Order: sequence, then C-alpha cells, then structure tokens
Amino acid sequence: MTNQYTPANVWTMDNENGGQWASINRPDSGARHQQALPHGEQPLQLHSLATPNGQKVTIMLEELLAKGVTAAEYDAYLINIGEGDQFGSGFVDINPNSKIPALIDTSTDTPIRVFESGNILLYLAEKFGHFLPKDVAAKTEIMNWLFWLQGSAPYLGGGFGHFYAYAPEKFEYPINRFTMETKRQLDVLDKQLANNEYIGGDEYSIADIAIWPWYGSLVLGNLYNAAEFLDVTSYKHLLRWAKQVEQREAVQRGRIVNRSWGEEWEQLEERHCAADIDAVLNKKT
Repeated sequence: MTNQYTPANVWTMDNENGGQWASINRPDSGARHQQALPHGEQPLQLHSLATPNGQKVTIMLEELLAKGVTAAEYDAYLINIGEGDQFGSGFVDINPNSKIPALIDTSTDTPIRVFESGNILLYLAEKFGHFLPKDVAAKTEIMNWLFWLQGSAPYLGGGFGHFYAYAPEKFEYPINRFTMETKRQLDVLDKQLANNEYIGGDEYSIADIAIWPWYGSLVLGNLYNAAEFLDVTSYKHLLRWAKQVEQREAVQRGRIVNRSWGEEWEQLEERHCAADIDAVLNKKT
C-alpha cells in the first residue's frame, strides 16, 4: 500500500482533509452562530432535511395523519446542513448534538424537545398509540429492529456511503470493509423478510418506517448510485418489501418533505399543511 498514513501522537484537525462536508466538520460541539428557529401554528414543530434520517419522521407523521390523527399536524422547516444551519443557536437548543431531525412538541404544558430519529419515532408512536404494539413480546420485537437500525445505519451511511460516494478519493480498503458489512446487513434483512411481510412481523410498524429510508431506498437504487455495485437484486425478499412500502401514500408524501433536490414534484422545502404536499405531488406528470 502506498502513501500509508502514520497517526500523530496527538491528533489535530487538518483543515485540508477535503470531502463534501469538510467545511462543516469540526471536532467540537455547540452553536457557531446565532440563528433563531421559525415557529408555526401546528402542534408539532419539525426542523429537518429529507435525508434518510429526516424521512423517518416525516413518513411517520404522514402515516399518523393518514390514520386521522389530527393532533399529529406539523410544521416542517428546512435545516440546510451544507450551510451549517444545524449549528445555529436555536437548533442547538433543541438538539445539542447538531444532527437532524429535531422536534418540538408544543401541545404539552411545557414544550418537549425530542431528538435522535429513532427516539422521535418511539415518542410519536407512544404519544398517539399507532405503529407500535402494546403486547410486550410484539413490542420488544419491533424495538429489536428499531435499535438494529440505529446501530447499523452508520455503517451504511458514514461507512459505505461516505467512502464509496463522498470521500475525495476512493481507497480499496475502506470500500471493501464497509461493502462487506453493508451486504451482511442486507442479508440479515432479506432473511428476516423471507418469513415476515414486514420487518417485525405481520404488521407495519416504526421498524419499517425507520429502516425503509435507508435500506429500502438503497435496494431501490436511490442511495449512493450503488445498486449494481451491491447486487441488490439478489436480495429478493428485501426488494419485495422495499417496493411494497414505497407504494404507501404516506411514504410517498413524507419522503418529499424538507427536500430541496431532485425532480420538481419531489421538492418541498417547508410543509405547513396537507395542501403543501398535494401541490408538489400534483406537478408529477
């Protein structure tokens, strides 16, 4: 191997490390500038971006609204992570980790902040009583897969996705390392779905809502332009599930919220009511 890296005794930040996110990555936390967050009239205030983690929450909210849960109405405001909005003082107040998505529930006597996408799904499921079984065994199975996703997705996104799609140079070792782990994860899901209609069993749940934006999008060819490289068609049960979930109206609605790229009918930077989504989807010919 050429150009082998020898770590220093004490690491210091290299401002020239390159990559798509080099301008915002730093080794410290906290607010970098003063920036108040906007606030709408709906009970739930979401500040996010339509990455897979952001899509989890908007899909969940749209699923709740599809069930007639009017208390799940929400305002969704765009957090442009490329511009560093996540380091504004207002956002840091609701998520000190400076990662999207973050939610404020204003329907309570004292507003409640909720951050980390898996926790937001759990909070909404328990608050509104949908997409999480009450039976202990069934609920535990769903939570098994929710925690699986929270632990596994960083290998897909920060590992495979970064080195395959975003790193300034491609290196064989990290790509092979994270490709192997990603394919192992795809195999785990494929085997689970060989005997189950949905991730946690017979019922659609927050496990599906959490996993689909990452692994469903991946096998449908919507992440990292890596479908051929990963041979996703070999995971037939996972692909069946991904297509099935994709057809849900709430998924199609939720996936476009806080999105500022793609086709015209896929972009909705802010959402304040159902009509906002309708207007964008109606642009599709």
